[in-house]
Amino acid sequence: MQIKIKRLNDAFHMEATNENGVSIHMDSSPDVGGQNKGMRPMQLLLSGIGGCSTIDILDILKKQRQQVHDIDVNIKATRYEGETPSLFKTIHLEYIFHGNLDESKVKRAIDLSLDKYCSVAKILEKTAEISYSFQVKS
Repeated sequence: MQIKIKRLNDAFHMEATNENGVSIHMDSSPDVGGQNKGMRPMQLLLSGIGGCSTIDILDILKKQRQQVHDIDVNIKATRYEGETPSLFKTIHLEYIFHGNLDESKVKRAIDLSLDKYCSVAKILEKTAEISYSFQVKS
C-alpha cells in the first residue's frame, strides 16, 4: 500500500493519491488557515470506519443470501476536548439498510464486522467507544 500527498496551495489544501491513481482532497478548517477544500484527516478516519465496515457487512450479507438494495451510513463522533492529540472519544455508526432483510442476520453481520473484520474499527476501538444502531427499510 502506498499513498503520495501533494500540497496544492500555500495553505493546507492537499491531494492524497494511491498507487492506483485514485485521489482524495484534504484541507483544514478556516479557523486554522484552511479553506475547506477537502476532508480533514480525522473526517477521513471516520469515513474509513464507515467504508471498511460497510464492505464487510455487504460481503457477509451476500454470503448469507440477503439481498441488500441499498445502504446508507451516518457517522457521529466526539473527540476529547482540550487534549493534544484530540482523539475520538465516541463513534456511533447508524446503518440504514434497504431491502427485504432478516434483521438478525443484519445484526450478526454488523457485529462480525466491528468486532472481528474491520481493521479500521480495531484501530479506533483502542481509544474510542464504538457503538451502532441500524434499521431495515423494505
